[in-house]
Amino acid sequence: MRDVLEAVADGDITVAEAESRLAGYATTDAGRFDAAREGRRGVPEAILGDGKSPEAVADLTSAALETTGRAIVTRTTPDHRDAVREMLDREGEEDATVEVTPEAGTVVARAPGFDPPALAATVAVVTAGTSDAGPASEAAVIAREMGAAVERIDDVGVAGIHRLFANVDAIRAADVAVVAAGREGALPTVVAGLVDSPVIGLPVSVGYGEGGEGEAALLGMLQSCSVLSVVNVDAGFVAGAQAGLIARAVDGGG
Repeated sequence: MRDVLEAVADGDITVAEAESRLAGYATTDAGRFDAAREGRRGVPEAILGDGKSPEAVADLTSAALETTGRAIVTRTTPDHRDAVREMLDREGEEDATVEVTPEAGTVVARAPGFDPPALAATVAVVTAGTSDAGPASEAAVIAREMGAAVERIDDVGVAGIHRLFANVDAIRAADVAVVAAGREGALPTVVAGLVDSPVIGLPVSVGYGEGGEGEAALLGMLQSCSVLSVVNVDAGFVAGAQAGLIARAVDGGG
């Protein structure tokens, strides 16, 4: 505690950052931001845009930047993104960098001088088709923000399995693979039978009729003959975070 108080007195950290270090979180009008999560868990705290007003997202983004130097916002709308930019202008954070990935619905804002983690490990993010790009891109953003190098391999589904075979060496070269597929969700099972690294199946809510909306994909991955892990339907954040944790272990930081 004394180190924190001395850092505030010396002007090295803000009062908000000191509060987050002592309490483990920062309190805002919109809720509590878990500023200590990355140090405690290895997975950075993210702000879920779903169900939050643009003002609440902007408020929590401000708290994240002040306490950790970075804000990761998921499942955003254009209104959320506009509110974040307006907050940065209003608070004099024009020098902050903002990276928007529309297909993933993510926003990553970084304060000047933020030092991102870097791991000597690669995550392959593989999609069966272009309709799987949203959750897969969310996984890629999270794995990258955790420090992993990300290799995208898209549109290699089993309907044209020769496309997969042409890219299998690149998947094998990665330390872990996130494989996203909708409809019957066969691709992760096939990939897991071809590589010697961990595979995380990411079922996507693509498909219609009986077993649609990702249900058949999820159940198919759970019944896989090949060894793989499976996350929930469209759970790109979880898949990316799991891949990032494996990458940390490969790098020796886990």
